Amino acid sequence: MNFDKICILGLGYIGLPTASMFATNGIKVHGVDVDANIIETLQAGRIHIHEPGLGEIVQKAIRSGNLSVSNTPRPSDAFIIAVPTPFHNDKCADMSAVISATEAIVPHLRKGNLVVLESTSPPLTTAELVTPILEKSGLQAGEDFFVAYSPERVLPGQILRELIENDRVIGGINPESAQAGCDLYTVFVKGEIVKTTATTAEMIKLMENTYRDVNIAIANEFSRLADRFRIDIWEAISLANRHPRVKILAPGPGVGGHCISVDPWFLVEAAPDLTPLILQARKTNDTQPHFVMSLVKRAIGKDLQAKKIALLGLSYKPDVDDLRESPAVELAHLLIGEGANVKCFEPYALEGNIPGLEILPSVEAAIFDAEIIIFLVNHSQFRKISPEKIITLTKARTVLDTVNGLEHSTWEKAGFKVHRLGVNF
Repeated sequence: MNFDKICILGLGYIGLPTASMFATNGIKVHGVDVDANIIETLQAGRIHIHEPGLGEIVQKAIRSGNLSVSNTPRPSDAFIIAVPTPFHNDKCADMSAVISATEAIVPHLRKGNLVVLESTSPPLTTAELVTPILEKSGLQAGEDFFVAYSPERVLPGQILRELIENDRVIGGINPESAQAGCDLYTVFVKGEIVKTTATTAEMIKLMENTYRDVNIAIANEFSRLADRFRIDIWEAISLANRHPRVKILAPGPGVGGHCISVDPWFLVEAAPDLTPLILQARKTNDTQPHFVMSLVKRAIGKDLQAKKIALLGLSYKPDVDDLRESPAVELAHLLIGEGANVKCFEPYALEGNIPGLEILPSVEAAIFDAEIIIFLVNHSQFRKISPEKIITLTKARTVLDTVNGLEHSTWEKAGFKVHRLGVNF
């Protein structure tokens, strides 16, 4: 199949880079988002997310005339749904954005069109939720138009490169739909494109992120065990990983982001009787911020009322601006709930607005009158901080490193008492 016009619904961390890739490869792309601020920002030639190289490629796509944006879809040869799929408070998937996006496509659906769902979704979503909505158009899926599922598999900070180079899975509701999806992504994907069924593709995406969640959970449990047994978890992991078939991941304050911390819940929701291991891993990672709070109390006293605490790093992983499901944000709220006076600094989200949190514009402002400085994200910027300089700018003499990102001996020589997650103190 050939595609001259594509409509992409959802202009976030996946939709916007994907739209730009198609547009810079000569395809007319119309991007859609219900957030008026996003549309206004893009129309002004700016972007609303931090991703290396994305600003330049978006501007190039817009200048070429191949990328336009608005809040409503347009008739196209293919439609890609890339909207968020968060979960409700009960950890069940919130599919409202997928439903709304699919319904918005129906008036524009024509014979020969392709609709691709990219949003991470519970198994059977493509076949049992999206397809029936599209068939309200009066057209028959698999015969009059094609439907496929293709999960994104990219790493924030490297999205543009990985969109092109990573292998791609295309799952169709029938073989013809899978082939149509393959034809679409061949426009810019250089990795191998593998065809399968829609439900298999949905399952693959959830398996990939659940695998990582379970492995992070065991690392976090190891950090708690090391604390109890009074050993250094970082040394232990380093030595254990010398085994040729062992690769233990790094522990930390928890698991965040819109993938690893969310996707496993879709499997628990779909089959609670078959997923006790997955459920326990989620519980372990979700309670890691509580474990970190216990370390804070150990370092400065159990009563946190009015204690002044500086948190450095709020994103869910190093060198990105993504605060979604961040364990650092969760810890901040826990500390505030205990009465602490918390000040935060996040270099990649200086204009971040999180209800209840005081986010300051610099490290210096966050640490000025702090009693303890807590490193929650291993940002490259933080690894370059000079403790000799920092000690002249703050009253704090206690540091808690939850990500093993500091040169601890250097900080201790400068006059700080350094505590680490996974090392009893």
